[in-house]
Amino acid sequence: MTDETSNLRSRVWFDRTDTAGFFHRTHLKSQGHLKEMFEGRPVIGIANSASQLVPCNSHLTELAEWVSRGVLEAGGFPLVFPTMSIGDSLMRPSGMMFRNLMSMELEELIRANPIDGVVLLTGCDNTAPAYAMGAASVDVPAIIVHAGPMMSGNFRGRTVGSGTDIYKLYDSSRSGRLPSDAFAESEFGMSRSVGTCNTMGTASTMGLVLEAMGLSLLGTAGIPAVDARKKSSAQRAGRRIVDLVRSGTKISAIATRKAFENAIRVNAAIGGGTNTTVHLLALAGRFGVELTIDDIETNSRPINLMANIMPNGDFLMEDFFNAGGLPALMKSMGELLHLDAMTVSGQTIGDTVRDAEIFDPRVIATPDSPFKKEPALAVLKGNLAPNGAIIKATAASPHLLKHTGKAVVFESIEDMDARIDSPDLEVDAGSVLVLKNIGPTSYPGAPELGNIKVPKKLLDQNVFDVLRLSDGRMSGTAFGTVILQVTPETAIGGPIALVENGDLIEFDLSERRLTLHVSEEELARRRANWRPSTIVAERGFRRLFVEHVLQADQGLDFDFLRGASGSDPSQRRPY
Repeated sequence: MTDETSNLRSRVWFDRTDTAGFFHRTHLKSQGHLKEMFEGRPVIGIANSASQLVPCNSHLTELAEWVSRGVLEAGGFPLVFPTMSIGDSLMRPSGMMFRNLMSMELEELIRANPIDGVVLLTGCDNTAPAYAMGAASVDVPAIIVHAGPMMSGNFRGRTVGSGTDIYKLYDSSRSGRLPSDAFAESEFGMSRSVGTCNTMGTASTMGLVLEAMGLSLLGTAGIPAVDARKKSSAQRAGRRIVDLVRSGTKISAIATRKAFENAIRVNAAIGGGTNTTVHLLALAGRFGVELTIDDIETNSRPINLMANIMPNGDFLMEDFFNAGGLPALMKSMGELLHLDAMTVSGQTIGDTVRDAEIFDPRVIATPDSPFKKEPALAVLKGNLAPNGAIIKATAASPHLLKHTGKAVVFESIEDMDARIDSPDLEVDAGSVLVLKNIGPTSYPGAPELGNIKVPKKLLDQNVFDVLRLSDGRMSGTAFGTVILQVTPETAIGGPIALVENGDLIEFDLSERRLTLHVSEEELARRRANWRPSTIVAERGFRRLFVEHVLQADQGLDFDFLRGASGSDPSQRRPY
């Protein structure tokens, strides 16, 4: 046994010569594993979130085989294990509600098994942060392999993007400009292969942002799912995780404060989704890295938008990869990043991007000549959102970035669905649509319902965007002037709970301000009369979620999961 293998967690399982050691080894040998596999080889767990219920992740089992090849080539012992799989294309009420559960499952599986290092096969929106959070909590060497985006969409000869064009096509159908049969026809053209959304939605954003943190081999997250280079990148990750185990490089050594700041700045440059904030805040909490919503604003504000990708721009993720991808964008950012931050490759960010090039300046711009002179995310504060709210300014309408209007209030998603298209709805182009009770406890998981539909009355007047706000989230593929994650939420008595029809709401992006123009005396009167809505969560995980979830400004994690628990394998012996 060498110095590099003497401290392996798996030795606690496999070096025993008693009945417990016999039991551990014999059952693995039943699969045909040779005895040499138990003689000091690093055991690499390959966490597989594949599922046919999550189309984004459905190809990950094939990638696991390529990771295994790399592990074997490097002298490791690969063992693939499944976990739950969460996605936002089918799951109700939201994949986000199960992010914390998935992270808990991964954490406990790693800790309970003879795993020295782990490769995390991620995909749909909440999968990557869930896996990163679980690995952070147990703190073993880890590397992320992302599913990659699907092929670019095409419908009747024009490019269409996942999610983004759904909303556009649906509004066209609602207003009668697009026949209903054409809307149905576009489904196949939009989703043409396995992989995550082909726009800069949450899945692609989190793949790139975690890569920017140094947790993936640089340049790999953006490789399209069906591109052969995705397989070879998985094989390289398998080789590299063995090196990380042998050098004792835990995930916490990569995910430093500098890494988080790089992630926030890259998110601003790529036009990342608003969900990034809750995921980074939750992940920082697991590592014990001090990070607040104000840090999101501080690190985002100086960064202009450099990626011309839907929903902020015109191109898709396949175009971004072909244009040079994340390495080219990060090299262009230069001193805006901590170039000395380490990555799982064993090199610094600066070293890994040194030879990168921008091949298509239409897709990837530079800081001196950005695509848009705003960061992707802005954090708003004010008496309506004392703990913060989020807007994706690069996907908003310029004429609404400083706006005051009268509130049109919907008390719930059911209330909105019943009235939004009513010809009697008192709404105009200057109105501010307010949707309550879609926050993390009132609608567990804070589903992506925050991009409130534009009322049909306005669509008929060729008004396609109005200022909208809620305590929930929206898809990273969505667009419009939409203020999200208003905190505290309605259900716990945040100021949004007190908004009434006709109240004046002022939004000023440049000042990062969100103000409810109602006197303190009137708000006090309303608060005295306010009663929380009934939250139905009688049992199981939903009850656990409602009772322990933190607010959006703390990442929607559970209060009992903040901080790491370590990887100590010295649990009571089973035999």
